Amino acid sequence: MSNEENIMSIEAVHNTGGDSSDALVSKRVLFLKDIQVKHDELEEKFIEEKAALEAKYDNLYKPLFNKRYEIVNGVAEAETEKGVPNFWLIAMKTNEMLANEITERDEGALKYLKDIRCCRIENNSRNFKLEFLFDPNPYFKNSVLSKTYHVTDDDDDGPVLDKVIGTDIKWCPGKCLTHKVVVKKRPKKGTKKVNNIPMTKTENCESFFNFFKPPEIDEVDECYTTMVEELQNLTDQDYDIAVTIRDKLIPHAVSWFTGEALVDEDEYNDDDENDD
Repeated sequence: MSNEENIMSIEAVHNTGGDSSDALVSKRVLFLKDIQVKHDELEEKFIEEKAALEAKYDNLYKPLFNKRYEIVNGVAEAETEKGVPNFWLIAMKTNEMLANEITERDEGALKYLKDIRCCRIENNSRNFKLEFLFDPNPYFKNSVLSKTYHVTDDDDDGPVLDKVIGTDIKWCPGKCLTHKVVVKKRPKKGTKKVNNIPMTKTENCESFFNFFKPPEIDEVDECYTTMVEELQNLTDQDYDIAVTIRDKLIPHAVSWFTGEALVDEDEYNDDDENDD
């Protein structure tokens, strides 16, 4: 609908009451539009200043995160038992959303996780990349697994997730955690057997490491609308996990490791319920 049509529709609503003339209503709408323009200008300035402020504090956080990395991984220590064993695995499992994504099979690989980092990209405060740094391990060859989120600004609907890029994990033979080998059903009685070797097939399975593969929709015989809704739900869940890692886990990893963050979050939720 054009601006002229919007004004006409507003005029029509006011005219039904018979309290204002067309000229007065049109004049008021113009004043309202002027207020909206000024608001949008301030909002644009706010976004610019927010991006600059985030960049400033990202640089201030770096030395602290680097020091945390050195302590967790025992970089500067001489003891036999270096660092804090399973620091990131424990921190992640303390967070309910992340714990739900981690399977028992994943834990062996996540014990090799030595750091998680987040960086803004392309001078856009909304775009970010998560990096998971791993020690050499028997599960995969990558030393870094990453997930990048590109967000665009939509004039009408606000920020929109535009593109997600994940790392292609180079699994070691027989160590893939996102697939499992299952034995096919035995043939029915009377079917001729070729040999006694059981037939197997590979299936997708739940794993935290599916996080590094952007959501996809399997082929289904449902309507197109259902597929779109399913993809949207998967995308929303994926983005929620990323934001939890970015905004909760990374800045407060020590508190998640000790369990203090869980207590704080419970108290915060209780306060919200009391406000309601």
